[in-house]
Amino acid sequence: MDDMESTRLWRRPARPVMNAQGFTLIEIMVVVVILGILAGLIVPRIMDRPEEAKRTKAAIQIQSLEQALKLYKLDNGEYPTTEQGLQALVEPPAVGRLARKWRKDGYLEKGRVPKDPWENDFVYISPGLHSDFDLISYGSDGEPGGEDNGADINNWEIE
Repeated sequence: MDDMESTRLWRRPARPVMNAQGFTLIEIMVVVVILGILAGLIVPRIMDRPEEAKRTKAAIQIQSLEQALKLYKLDNGEYPTTEQGLQALVEPPAVGRLARKWRKDGYLEKGRVPKDPWENDFVYISPGLHSDFDLISYGSDGEPGGEDNGADINNWEIE
């Protein structure tokens, strides 16, 4: 192998010249228009989702409160009265039938009764009209009854 041949083996190959073309203004405008049309179609559908999410959260909170009430009954033999309310899940009741074996840390994880997603108190009735107790969130309007997003969320209707 001579010097010329060895030099040729170690020399880097020349880089190919790349054709550096960008997007034209018209191509960019077409993409922007398409994105605008898509946003116009999709955004109105998404805007209704937050209310649906709040209704789902309220149903989950009601189910969680139901479980805490069932644990309370297991320990104490009966559900808290309407007068004692859901507060009996975070501190021993001081009125009505007193809890016999109230748990030291209460029945709710955070040590407080949650509010519904619209920052209203849940309605608790015991004995209930539909079961041993009724738990209700009045929905976005905060009043009994209502339609659509303002409709009540009731524990006896949650599957």
